[in-house]
Formats: sequence, C-alpha cells, structure tokens
Amino acid sequence: MNKRLLSIILVVFIDLLGFSLILPLLPYYAEKYGATQFVTGLLVASYAAMQLIGAPLLGRLSDRYGRRPILVASVFGTFLGFLLLGFANEIGSFMANAFNPQAANIFVLGILFLSRMVDGLTGGNLSVAQAYIADVTDAQNRSKGLGMIGAAFGMGFIIGPATGGILSQWGYAIPGLAAAVMSFINLLLIYFWLPESLTEGKRVAMPEKKPAVTLNALFKALARPFTGAILTARFFYGLAFAVFQTIFALYALQKFNFEARDTGFILTYMGLLSVFVQGFLIGRLTKRFREDTLILIGSILMTLSLLGWALTPSVFWLLVVLAPTAISGGILNTLLSSTLTKSVQPQEIGGILGLGASIESVTRIFAPIIGGYLLQSFGTWSPGVFGALMMLGITVFIFLKIYNHPIAAELRTKAIQKTVPAPNGD
Repeated sequence: MNKRLLSIILVVFIDLLGFSLILPLLPYYAEKYGATQFVTGLLVASYAAMQLIGAPLLGRLSDRYGRRPILVASVFGTFLGFLLLGFANEIGSFMANAFNPQAANIFVLGILFLSRMVDGLTGGNLSVAQAYIADVTDAQNRSKGLGMIGAAFGMGFIIGPATGGILSQWGYAIPGLAAAVMSFINLLLIYFWLPESLTEGKRVAMPEKKPAVTLNALFKALARPFTGAILTARFFYGLAFAVFQTIFALYALQKFNFEARDTGFILTYMGLLSVFVQGFLIGRLTKRFREDTLILIGSILMTLSLLGWALTPSVFWLLVVLAPTAISGGILNTLLSSTLTKSVQPQEIGGILGLGASIESVTRIFAPIIGGYLLQSFGTWSPGVFGALMMLGITVFIFLKIYNHPIAAELRTKAIQKTVPAPNGD
C-alpha cells in the first residue's frame, strides 16, 4: 500500500507541477499574439469549461475500466496539450503560410485554445487519483490519504509558478515544453510503476461489475439527500473560496499596492499552510473528531476568516487572517471529498468525484466575474463580505443537512471498525 500511495502522490505532484508551470504565463503568451483581455479570459476559461465535460467522464470510465488505464490516457492527453502549447508559434506559422499569411496570429491563438481544451478534457484526472486513494485506503485512513493528495497538489502549485517564471526568460514556449517533459515523465511513471488499484478482488465485491458510463448513472448518486448535500456544500464553498483566490492579486494591488512578487510571497505562505494541514494535520484530526463535525467547524472558520479578510486594516492583520483561511480551506477540500467517497457505492466513487470536480470547474468560471464586478463596483471589502455571507448560508445548510446525519454517524462507526464498504445510499 505504501508503494501505491507514494506512486499516486508523485503522479499528482508532477501533474500539478506541469500544469502550474504555464498557468501564470498564459495571459502574456496570448497577449504576444494580439489577444484582447476578453480573448485571454476565454482562453483561461476554456480549460475549466472542457473540464466540466472531462472530469466526470474520466471518473466514470475509471470505475468501469480501472484507474490505471484512464490515468495513462489522461496524462497522454495532457502531454499532447502541452506540446501544442510549446509549439503553438511553429504550428500556427506553418498553417498561416499554407492558408493565409495575414492571419498568423489568429492561427497561433487557435493552437493555444486547442492546447488548453485538449488539456482540460483529459486533465481532470485529479478525481481519478482521488478514486485511486479511495481504493487503496480503508474508511479510517481515507481522509489522511486524500489529505496527502491535497498536499502534493499544493506543493505543485507552490513550486510550479516560480519555476515557470524563471523558464519564461528564454521565451513563453519554454515552460510549455518543460511541462510536456514533466507529463511524459509522469506517463512513464504510471505505465511502469503504478499498479492497478481496482483489483479483481475489489471488483468481485462490487454489486455492479461494469458501471454504465451514462449521465443517468452519474446523477443517480446526486439525487440522494446526503450525497447531494455534500455536493451542494462543495459548490457554494468552492464559489466563495474561488472568488477569494481569483481576485486576491487585484485586491492586494488595489488595497496595499502589492507588486506581483509580494502577492506571490503571500500566496506561497498560504500554500505552505494548506500543505501542512492536508499532509500532516488532517490525519490526526480525523482520528479524534467525526468528519461531519470537522466540516462544520471548517465552514464556520472559513466564514469568520473571509469576513476578517474583508475588514483587515493592514498587511500584518492580513497575514493573521489568511492563516485560518488556509487551514479551513485545507480541511474542507479534503473532508468534503473523503465523506463523498464514503457516501456512495464503490463502483460510483470515480464518477461522483469527477462530478465534484466538474462542479468546482463551474465555480472557477464564475468566480473571477463575480469577484471583479464586486471589487470594481463596491471596493476591496466587498469580495470578502460576499464570500462570508455565502459561507454563512452554507454553514447553516451543513448544520441542517450534513452534521449529525444518520449516514455521517454510520460512516464514523464503520471507520472505527476499519471496514471498507460504503453505505447503501440514503
């Protein structure tokens, strides 16, 4: 089990390292070829839009065919997407010479869009990695395993942007090619080192050996009250937190006149706290407290910290407020996924995690629009107040629909008994 945990954690780290290498540079890359701010926004959003389709599909396919082959296919797609990004200028120029030399920039931008769409469609493999963790851990240790996935995710985002910035001094294509190399290494790692987690023994224990890859099968679990409540909480928490994430740089510039370097340091500070929570603290917390209790506490803490973010008067108090923001975010990200995997049948885990990832993609599409409007129209306090009010509402919802729910109590009992099977829905 330790080898499989180490393997999948390394897979996630390398995957996110490659992704985050190019993320901060996309606007500059697109601008180089004449993209307007609106077109650049569409380019960034195209990844999340395609992930809406890809994440639940990949998750459900992994339920049917196994985690390993779907990880191989998805990482290969990511590799192709990064190759297109790295060679966008050469491919676009070749197409322009063949069809219309006056439209060279349009062809290059078209290749950039294609690269992000290919990566978005195949890059929703975090849900497959989470499903892999669910396969190889029991109910008692699942939150710890998912926390380690979250920590690997966070470390990739901490290291990647800075590395991409350094590489970009030799051209914006270089980080894309470096990301392609990282994806190819990941592909080799999965193919030669990562064993399948959905073993024959696990498949024999499943009520449905070959789950159907249909929308009806995916949404069947969503219709259950407890599972649907977790996904609802994930959406509104995700939207509140995504508004904070996507608008923070503009907020810091407008309120404290931060430079990009200063904002990077602040976000690294938050990232390290989140890695600590997910990689170290979460396993210890879940051994002492019920997951539904921790979810409720995390939502209360997030409500207060977002309100504090809205009202903070100085950089010192900003650093103080951002600590509980990072801590509660680490708790909610891990435990909402952990509880979700335990609330459905084993053959539904990949699909339901993919559906959750799809929901998060929706929040990333709308969050920058909402945050930008609030910041421009009402001032630096408004995104924080919006997030706090949304979290207050979802905290009440969690208290009524998730906290002390009979299934939450059942999950805790099964965790104590160290049994694997999930409850039969609601």
